[in-house]
Formats: sequence, structure tokens, C-alpha cells
Amino acid sequence: MIVFIPILLSLSFADAAPAVEATRNRAPLAENAFYPLPLTAVKPRGWLRDQLRIQSEGITGHLDEFWPDVGKNSAWLGGSGEGWERGPYYLDGLVPLAYLLEDARLIAKVKPWVEWTLTHQRADGGIGPQQNTDWWPIMIMLKALTQYQEATGDRRVIPVMEKYFAYQARELAANPLRQWAIYRWQDELASILWLYNRNGDPKLLELAHRLQSKGFDWRKWFEPFQFTGRIPRERAKLDTHGVNNAMGLKTAALWSLVSHDAGDRAATANMIAMLDKFEGLPNGMFSADEHYAGRNPSQGIELCAVVETLYSLAIDAAVLGDSWIGDRMEKIAYNPLPGGQTADQWGHQYDQQPNQVLCSLARRDWSTNGPESNMFGLEPNFGCCTANLHQGWPKFAASLWMASADGGLAAVAYGPSQVHTKVNGADVTVEETTGYPFRDRISLAVTASAKVKFPLHLRVPAWADGAVVAMNGAKVGDVKRGSYLRIDREWKTGDHVEITLPMKIHAVKGFNESVSIERGPLIYSLRIGENWTPLKKTGPVTDWEVFPTTPWNFALHIDEANLAASFEVKEAPIGRQPFQSANPPVMLIAKGRRLPQWMIVNDSAAPPPKSPVIMKVNNDPMKRPQNYSVTLIPYGAARLRITSFPVLGADEVQPPKKN
Repeated sequence: MIVFIPILLSLSFADAAPAVEATRNRAPLAENAFYPLPLTAVKPRGWLRDQLRIQSEGITGHLDEFWPDVGKNSAWLGGSGEGWERGPYYLDGLVPLAYLLEDARLIAKVKPWVEWTLTHQRADGGIGPQQNTDWWPIMIMLKALTQYQEATGDRRVIPVMEKYFAYQARELAANPLRQWAIYRWQDELASILWLYNRNGDPKLLELAHRLQSKGFDWRKWFEPFQFTGRIPRERAKLDTHGVNNAMGLKTAALWSLVSHDAGDRAATANMIAMLDKFEGLPNGMFSADEHYAGRNPSQGIELCAVVETLYSLAIDAAVLGDSWIGDRMEKIAYNPLPGGQTADQWGHQYDQQPNQVLCSLARRDWSTNGPESNMFGLEPNFGCCTANLHQGWPKFAASLWMASADGGLAAVAYGPSQVHTKVNGADVTVEETTGYPFRDRISLAVTASAKVKFPLHLRVPAWADGAVVAMNGAKVGDVKRGSYLRIDREWKTGDHVEITLPMKIHAVKGFNESVSIERGPLIYSLRIGENWTPLKKTGPVTDWEVFPTTPWNFALHIDEANLAASFEVKEAPIGRQPFQSANPPVMLIAKGRRLPQWMIVNDSAAPPPKSPVIMKVNNDPMKRPQNYSVTLIPYGAARLRITSFPVLGADEVQPPKKN
């Protein structure tokens, strides 16, 4: 009977969940393009639900059982333990995971954290551990509370938040923002606007202005951007910190709702463009290990920065409605998010490298990080990612669908899912069945309580040249890549939309004219044999070093004018865990040649040799270097990998030696 209890609870929970509309912005806030739906309105399905389930079976679902920082003695549970950011970080991911999975065991883990916070608000309005005087960790807890309220409807949350913000407004003069809170004030702005849209209290907007006046100006930081590569260690400060930048990516869009400034709306694209140009990595992220580190693909990016960038982009997508933001969300969620964790999600890296040929205890050329940074384990280098990684998958899943400002629905990112909400008075469910991003077809099936007219916005990725959309079997015209297709009609149960997004192969130029290979939203990396060697064990978690068992220093032999002819695409079944190297759902087979001069330097792959690589070869074809068949697999499935490849040019044939 124990085996079946979670299933029965899950069914009763789902049956009781009503269709709920998105909450829209109140005047004088500007209008969003799209509005996030309440937590649980969008549910993962298929392989994506499996991914969240694996997360629940891994470190997220058990961390509080053996890691003291989020254990029973946490100060956020009334104990004498850690009382700063780690408890709130954990809850910020645990809440959406628990309620998206409708998992009774995880919900039981959520409740003590929420109950202690709601029932221990001080008379002056303060919340959290008494010894904490820093605004920053409370900003995280507020995000967790808003998600909890959306999932449960708990009526205590809003009064607690109202009392807390009044308290903060009184205390800010004597206790101003400091350190991390100065650079992360926008995370509180999100909660302030969430509450304002529910109670309309103008004092909340006054508080927002006060925070903005004392918080870091991320828009100005990138106008112009003063860093053009790796920074000197002595310059590493909070403004060059990777996670701060990841959080900062939502600032301008959020503040534009208050300011009505077109420059704020345009700033997000400029911020991303500057990071791409000077710090961009081929996995869709920017380098920061732990600070700006340039474009060399052997530099790293922190997992905290990955999950925070995803969260920021979801907010940017909602406010701005630009299709490229959804493209970037998918690129990050389907590549570096799984690529920085073990397949069973029991271990993670602090820093991951696009060109990662060795994970070991060693001093690499990080900007400031330590020798454990690219190992897989419980808390390599520092425990912040251990507490914060949990929000990545569930928040991405919850952001796949949003309500649109024109009264409809928007598919912001694609993945197997179901959205259940109220649209123009009718209960509407859209079931999205797909093997995306491993397959190119997406099927949408509509169920509605009554015939209802509304627009459906379908994102057509910029890479999807030749995309086709069919409505009840009839092709829809005006499908343009890099935009949203708007289908405005009366919908009824049984309506069906088929989307085909052709996944052509692209070679994207990078550091030293190397190329990274993309097909659809997936980035492909060389599959390298992996020898996982245990280093130490903490509770149920093992810290691992990973050593290569096969060669890695390959240059690709490709025709950049005819990439389709340079690669063979092989598909396999999509398993429960598609992000593992042994049996990935899709592979690319190409030709390559080893480069003996490309070696490991300071325990990382040296920068890729500048392309095109011209090899001097013997005029006797039998003595020329050997070409190999090389296998590329999705980046997220490869824990050792080459992602930025040198490209072979035409061989330089040496004349025969004279006798």
C-alpha cells in the first residue's frame, strides 16, 4: 500500500485544482506582453516530468535529511543553525518542484519552512531569523512565499508580506541595502510588483522607488560595457560577479513596468549582447568563474548563474514578449542546466566548462574560484549552488506557457507539458505532446469547457527556417522564424495544432574562429569516455573526479557551406533520462582529425587552435594523418566534452624530399 499512496494523493490534488487566470498589472504599471500563470497551471509531462521526478529522487528531495545548512536546526526553522540565504534558496526551488509534481512527500518538506516564517512574524513586521539583519535572504524567501501562495491559495501570505514591506519601508533609512542586496534588489522588486497587483497599495510603488534609488544600476553598467574579456583578479568585485549579473538581467525589464521608459525595455537585449560579445560561451551562457573570464571555452560558469539566468529570462520574456528570449531560455535549460549535474541529479559542479576534458581536484585558470570547482559532488568549492540549483528545472517548466496581454495564451518555450487555465470565462486545457528538443514536432490538443475565442501565440525560433504550423490539418500561413505566430479563432474541444520546427545544423563561430555545432535548441559536444573516480562521500552524496578514457583533441572536417552533408543524424528512443552519454536520444556523426599540438594546460584543455587548422602532410596519401569518425551528443548529456571545435582547412602537401 505504501507504494500507491503518493499516486492517490497526486490524483486527488489534481482533480481539486481549479482553472485560474493570470493576474495582470494594475495601473500605473505598464502592461506586460505576457503574464506568468499561477504556479501549477502549467505542468510538465513526458520526459520533462521525468526530469523533475529524477530531481525529487536526487539531492533536492533529500538535501534536508543530511546537509545541516537546510536541516532541522536551520534558523529558518527556529533552530540555531544557518540563518542567511541557504534555507530560502532551497525553498525557492523546493516549492515549485513539490507542487508541480503534486508530491505529498515534498509538500510535507515545504510546510515547516513556510509555517515557521508565517507564524513567527515579529510584532514590527520583520520576518526570518532574529539574528539576520540583511535584506538579501528575505528577498529570496519572499519569492518562495509568492509561489507557495499561488499553488495553495494560503490567505496568510499576503498580510504577512504587507506587514513586512511596511516594516522595511520604516527601517530602510537606518538599515540601508548593503553588499549583495544592492546588486540583487530587483529580486525584491518582483515580489513587490506581485503584491501590488493583488492589493493596489501605492506605498508599495514608493518602496520600489526607494529600492531602485539605492540599488545597483544594471542598465547603466552595460552602457557602455567596460569589460572586454577576462578581468584581473584584483578587479573582481560584486559588479563583475557572475550570479549578480545573472540576477541583474531581469532588472531593466521589471523596472520598465514602473518607469515606462523605452530605454529600460531595450536594455535587456543590450545587456545580453554585451555579455555575448565579450564573455560569451558556446553553451548560451557567459563566463564567470566566479567573475568575468572572457570567451575561452575552457573558462567556466557557475550553476547558480545558470539557474538565475533562466529565472531572469522568464521574467524578461513575460514583460517584453520577444521571441529571442524564449530561444535563449531553451538553449540554457536544455544544455548547461543538465550539463552541470550528474544524470541522477545527486551531484553538481560549481563551474562547468564548454571544453571540459578533465574534472579533478586541481588549480585551474579560474578568475577566482578554487581547485574543487569543476568536480561533481555535494558542495564543490562553495555551498551556494547546493542550496540554489533546485529552482532550475521546475521554474523553467512552469514558464513554458503564459497568458497574453490580448486575452490569449502564449507558448514561450517548448517542452512536453499541459497548461490548464481560464480564458475569457472558459476552462481551457492545452496538452503539449512532444519529444522536443530531441525531435522537431510538437502537437497541441485543446480541451475547452465551452467554445471560446482567444489568440494563441506560438513562438517560432530564429533557427527554425521553414517552420510549418497546421491547424486541424490545414497549414497556417505567415509563419516567420524569430517571431510569434498569432492564431486568433474560436477554440473548441478537439482542436489540434501541429508544429514542425526543422532542425538544420548550424556551425556557430566562437573563440579563435572555432565552431560549436547546434541543431535546434541543442548544442552538440564530442562524446568522451568517462572514468568516474570517487574522492569522498558525505551522507548519500559522493564527490567525483572524472577522467577521460578516449581522445578529445579533435578538429572537425566539415564543409561549412554544406553542413548537412558533413553530419549524419542518428535518433534513438527518448528514455527516462535523456541527458546521459550512453544512450542519448540523438547523435551527430562527423569526420575529424586529432591535433597533437592541442594539449591539456593547467588541467584544462588549452584554447582551441585558431581555425582553419592547416596541416602539413606527406605527399604520400598512405602516410597522411588519419581521419576518424567522431560522435557528438547533446551538451547536457556529456560531462566530459569538447564543444568549441577547431576546423580543418585544406592540407598543405609537402613536396617530396630531394635525395
